[in-house]
Amino acid sequence: MRRVLTIFLVGVWACQSSEPKTTPWPEPVLPEGVPAIPTVARNPTTVEGVALGRKLFFDGGLSANGRVSCMTCHRPGMAFTDGRALSRLGVSGNALLRHAPPLLNMAWGEGFFWDGGAADLESQAYGPLQHPDEMGKDLEELKRYLAQHPEYPPMFKAAFGDDAKIDDVEVARALAQYQRTLISFHSRWDAWQAGEGSLSELELQGWEVFQANCASCHEPPLFTDHGYHNNGLDASWPAGDEGIYQGRYRITLDSADMGAFKTPTLRNVTRTRPYMHDGRFKTIDEVLDHYSHGIQPSVTLAPALENGISLNEEDRAALIAFLRTLTDQELPH
Repeated sequence: MRRVLTIFLVGVWACQSSEPKTTPWPEPVLPEGVPAIPTVARNPTTVEGVALGRKLFFDGGLSANGRVSCMTCHRPGMAFTDGRALSRLGVSGNALLRHAPPLLNMAWGEGFFWDGGAADLESQAYGPLQHPDEMGKDLEELKRYLAQHPEYPPMFKAAFGDDAKIDDVEVARALAQYQRTLISFHSRWDAWQAGEGSLSELELQGWEVFQANCASCHEPPLFTDHGYHNNGLDASWPAGDEGIYQGRYRITLDSADMGAFKTPTLRNVTRTRPYMHDGRFKTIDEVLDHYSHGIQPSVTLAPALENGISLNEEDRAALIAFLRTLTDQELPH
């Protein structure tokens, strides 16, 4: 009986010892009106997981040529974009077919990529990691790289326990944890909303213009509705390149989603140019020109844009002034 009990206790200890002794990531203080960060029970955010995810995010070793990291197209000082319409910075040197979106406030995200093709941040990581024009990494080679690295094995064990597999699944989990900490709520608009700052008369006028013309899709305080809309960029959408030009339809195969792309946040919009899913507009003025007289009619066009958005020069200047107040003064990194 004693031997059986000893074996049982050793087994219990072994199970317990494999559990990671992690530290929960501290809950950030959020402005009033911002919903609580959704919990992800299967991948809770921890200090150890975030540290691992950050190191992975900046490591070119995750790419086929050892030089392309997540940061290559998502630079912290540019609100985690790259300033290019269609980047050629991937391992192949070929132009990508979509603009790199900002990664801020992803913790509240509902579907990722411009067409919502990834349900969560964990699955999203596999796209750029394996794409031949982005990082192009073979997953078995990735596993060997991590296992042979002098720093990664202990970091994976700290984040995921002594039985950490040190593989692509845990890479995706760690990257997701890090990205969920990239939170941006330190703009002048946030300070004004909290009663700790002021906006000029022009900026206040722009806030009124924004609420009347833009807020239905770019809902404060996240400044996105997480939805998909055809905003009149094109009147037709070729089926080539696996339907990547067809927007949300590519995922749902619902004809109502043809040409609809994800609403980006307008937070830090002054740092995320060029604009739209393909980066076709270089400036905010070009975006406003499109909404004023460039909208292409089609059966799936968002109803709110059927008559366009025409602003006089004063209201346009006010709106641009307001949009500048959404620039974060303390971007995460």
